[in-house]
Amino acid sequence: MGKTRYKFKEEYYPYLITSSIVKGISLFAYQDISEIIIESVKYLQNKETVKVYAYVIMHNHLHMIVEGKGLPHKMGKFKSFTARCIIDYLKLHQRNYFLSQLKAYKHSNHKDSEYQVWQAGVHPKLISNAKMMNQKIQYVHYNPVKAGFVECAEHWKYSSARNYAGEGNWVLPVTLFSG
Repeated sequence: MGKTRYKFKEEYYPYLITSSIVKGISLFAYQDISEIIIESVKYLQNKETVKVYAYVIMHNHLHMIVEGKGLPHKMGKFKSFTARCIIDYLKLHQRNYFLSQLKAYKHSNHKDSEYQVWQAGVHPKLISNAKMMNQKIQYVHYNPVKAGFVECAEHWKYSSARNYAGEGNWVLPVTLFSG
């Protein structure tokens, strides 16, 4: 893998991370697959002590603002585990079209699996102050609005915009930022 400008530099800062499905395949359009991500993020929060300040799951990528020790390792485990679960789900439900796409778009250096779900990396962007944190939270929440999926960020099911709006029907608890 080539060098990247995206690196985790400091342990004690939050980061905006972005993870995308290979070639923009719309796997997260399926609720069951989005639920795999939600349950895996809950595991990060509860067992890996990762704070999640904001998130959005779009049809082919996700954004999260996270903080915690050992994030590179934990995010690698998260992507590996969710990839395995997604592939297992696709096989179980005979979603052969998606499996063939994940196989066809597998990068040649991705040798540990027949398929590739995630693009390489999580593209971490360090958030160094409250102003930047508020900007990034707004960016995360506005994704479904910008894509034209909803008119109001709180209407997107898989987003922490609902948490920040004080709605009780959110799907994932987050650490609310109030800086």
